[in-house]
Amino acid sequence: MQFLVIARDGTDEAALARRMAARGAHFERLPAMLAAGQMLMGGALLDEDGKMIGSTALVEFPDRAALDRWLEQEPYVTGDVWLDIEVVPFRLAVTGAIETLAAGR
Repeated sequence: MQFLVIARDGTDEAALARRMAARGAHFERLPAMLAAGQMLMGGALLDEDGKMIGSTALVEFPDRAALDRWLEQEPYVTGDVWLDIEVVPFRLAVTGAIETLAAGR
């Protein structure tokens, strides 16, 4: 099942420093998630000045419980970077529509 994760960083003065401190560990986990097909897309949310203020990720897990287990170990969660996390069930349509059109269906 696919989920859209919208995670907002804290707004205190130390928020960006916490993000940067956890960033290496966050990125170290991505190759395995990509290889497993769990991470479909991800990126930083930016404010009007281009400063990172959060993240979005389109992920795929068997169910919400598996996604929650990932979040429990995610360095941006354990490092108190993501303080407001919204999880929404999602179905990626554009990729599927392109594949369907390409197959002539």
